[in-house]
Amino acid sequence: MSAFDKVIDRQNRKSIKYDFFDHYGKPCDAIPLWVADMDFASPPAVLDAVRAMADYGVLGYSWSSPKSLEAVVNWFEMIHHWSTRPEWIVQTPGVMFAVATIIQATTCVNESVLIQEPVYYPFREAVEKNNRRLVVHELSYVDGRYEIDFDAFESLIIKNNVRLFLLCSPHNPVGRVWSEEELTRLAEVCRKWNVLVVSDEIHADLVYSGHKHTVFASLPDELGRNAIVCTSPSKTFNLSGLHTGNMIVPRDDLRSRITSVNERLFYYGTSLPAIVATEAAYTQGEDWYRELLSYLEGNRDYLVGAFRKMNAGIRPVALEGTYLLWLDCREMKLSDDKLESFWTQDARLWLHRGTTFGQSGTGFMRMNIASPRKILEEAVRRVEVALAKKS
Repeated sequence: MSAFDKVIDRQNRKSIKYDFFDHYGKPCDAIPLWVADMDFASPPAVLDAVRAMADYGVLGYSWSSPKSLEAVVNWFEMIHHWSTRPEWIVQTPGVMFAVATIIQATTCVNESVLIQEPVYYPFREAVEKNNRRLVVHELSYVDGRYEIDFDAFESLIIKNNVRLFLLCSPHNPVGRVWSEEELTRLAEVCRKWNVLVVSDEIHADLVYSGHKHTVFASLPDELGRNAIVCTSPSKTFNLSGLHTGNMIVPRDDLRSRITSVNERLFYYGTSLPAIVATEAAYTQGEDWYRELLSYLEGNRDYLVGAFRKMNAGIRPVALEGTYLLWLDCREMKLSDDKLESFWTQDARLWLHRGTTFGQSGTGFMRMNIASPRKILEEAVRRVEVALAKKS
């Protein structure tokens, strides 16, 4: 039995995922498979480190030590074969805080920022709430796989005088792990038109067999230097509640502008628990991480097989990375409201509706598969029962 098979009761723990059914208007007996945190305990080494910190008893002001920054550098070297530098790292309480900071530091009000939908919905919010002009490039859905129309991408940049491009890599929610060739083409277009790339790589470690993540800033020469990479151990090690992340900024001028915004916001570094947990995760969490990947890949394969066996018009999009399964439900021929009602009211499963990620998400749902297999088996049983009643 895997450690990841353990079912943990997360109710009454101030969990966004489990304790706010009424707030979101969901039935209290629905299985939450929506927001992107895992139902697994964090690595033992992380929990031990946080306990030791608490047992020490003093929770005063803190700052990341050179050892903490080296832990980040060494992880990227070991997992992604990318040689970054400690001085390139700017700490952040999370990737979306980083994205908003970069928007403020590198663009002006009403300047254009481009995103690729369907995409993680805070991208849109970060642009609009900072009074920048949103430009949307729709990903192409071709034979069950998402692709980039590079001609349309470049045309939108030219037409709208885009200054900043927010890339999701690996992509949430469609599960693509962009190839080095695809990233290079994006980089070449952005470099040509002087568009800065912000690459959200929070899911970078969660890539499955047959696929390889390429850190955007690892692209050669000026292509890679024309980027800021936003990372966090939160998805890999289930640390979202600690609010920790890093911006990796190779260019001195950009790093200075970002640091200036942080100073205006009086943000000077992350918390002591976040520092301790991040260092422990990146220095002692590799074995746990490898086991996690194997377990998640097994969950993916189980669900793909189960939905295929149902033959009910629920088609999982190929999941190359992340633990978020994008379900093409268009063959069910339901409106978005009725589709959500089927999953929530009939099947008693709480998923994210596809239109949350943009209008091109019509007819889709997003399912978080980072749960013990027993929970996913119950989810499949509920879908089968709901389908039987519907037929």
